[in-house]
Amino acid sequence: MTEKNREVRESWIERFGLALSRSVESWMPDPLIFALILSIVTIVMALVVMRPYEVMGPIDVLDWLFRKCWYGGFWELLAFAMQMCLILVTGYAIAYHPLVYRALRGLSRRVKDTKQAVIATTAIAMFFSWINWGLGLIIGAVLARVIGVEFYKQGKPLHYPVVCAAGYTGLGLIWHWGLSASAPLLSNTKGHVFASLFKSLFGRELVPLDETIFHLYALSLSALMFVSAVIIMWALAPKSPEHMKGIDVVAPHVLREELEGERREGKRFEKWTVADKLENSMVIAGIIVLIFLLSMIFWFNKMGFIAGLDLNSVNFIFILAGFLLYLNPIAYMRAIARAAPGVAGIIIQFPFYAGIMGVMKYSSVVAGGPNLAAVIAQSLAATATPFTWPVICWLLSGLINIFIPSGGGQWAATGEFLTRTSALLNVPIGKTIIAYAAGDQWTNLFTPFWAIALLGVTGTRARDIFGYCIALMLIAAIPMGLGLAFIPY
Repeated sequence: MTEKNREVRESWIERFGLALSRSVESWMPDPLIFALILSIVTIVMALVVMRPYEVMGPIDVLDWLFRKCWYGGFWELLAFAMQMCLILVTGYAIAYHPLVYRALRGLSRRVKDTKQAVIATTAIAMFFSWINWGLGLIIGAVLARVIGVEFYKQGKPLHYPVVCAAGYTGLGLIWHWGLSASAPLLSNTKGHVFASLFKSLFGRELVPLDETIFHLYALSLSALMFVSAVIIMWALAPKSPEHMKGIDVVAPHVLREELEGERREGKRFEKWTVADKLENSMVIAGIIVLIFLLSMIFWFNKMGFIAGLDLNSVNFIFILAGFLLYLNPIAYMRAIARAAPGVAGIIIQFPFYAGIMGVMKYSSVVAGGPNLAAVIAQSLAATATPFTWPVICWLLSGLINIFIPSGGGQWAATGEFLTRTSALLNVPIGKTIIAYAAGDQWTNLFTPFWAIALLGVTGTRARDIFGYCIALMLIAAIPMGLGLAFIPY
């Protein structure tokens, strides 16, 4: 095909995605290297911006920086890291149960090419991410993997990286306006960290959900970004087979895992020992299912569905669903073991991001003074007006999210300043929370922190998919910014 014909067939946005993808492949390192470089940059920023040497001696500066800030935060994400490991392996086990896998495989066979695969994956990932970010992440990842495997088996061309990027869209464009949104849920939780501040500024301690995620402003933004994500990812997906890299090229080890899994599933015991009978006991599995089911019934009866739907309850439901599907303890364990290699990145990288968060949160030079995150936020918001504030709030929270890639963690670090600015400008606090949430999720498309689980499931590297993620982030900024500014609250 000539260059001229190629230009006729490919849109500018498709060429943009391909060019950015090639560029990112050459410069984006492994997520661990990204975390290490970001750690160094954050530590240097703390010294330059906070200037602790003006009020401390050299030894005190080192103690402040490395003990209080860096080490003080380094271990704070251990529980969260375990939650992420569980959501990856339990979600994987569910998806690879024969019944679920056949359903996903049936869906994958309905799509005929890369563009249709991207539409299906984006829509499903966005929908489930609105319900729960962990659910959307793992379903998007597993669906992308299944599509990649099935297209390979059928001999159909597929650009696997863009399909995997589609599985990540929900974490960048919708989750923080959904049912598991950290800042809106925290702001509606009795006794939350800013309760007294809200009381003094707005005359109430809580911000009800009908002012945040269930407000027409947030629902309209969610609908806008759902449609935008599907259209943008469809436009980014290449049509020409010469640009496509299938799963056999990008993640050949995934195919080997599939074949090994099929061989394991084909094994049968010729003679069952007592140990074999216990390992394969439907009775034991059934009792466990009953225990889990009763626990969830009473949990949601006590807490309510929305308040009770958190990462722990999602993981609990995933484990319940796994035992219910397999009804065979050892078969379930083997499925978990197949998924376990995918959590290696989570185990080593999350502590480094926790250290970065520690530097951002604990870097106040004097008691009661602003931390590094607040200083950055204040400098960016100095010229805000009531009209520009939602956009400025979105952009500054997007910047800080690169250093504190946790919705709740960033809100704890910057929420006081954002709240005071909202009150000063007479902007409804619910609108500020939604604008903050927009930025917190938006730059997830730039940093690989949240993609680590997806990379583990799909067998891809950050450099394989983040060209498309960054392209989506840049193009989606247009409807997101316009929506934040012009959709009425």
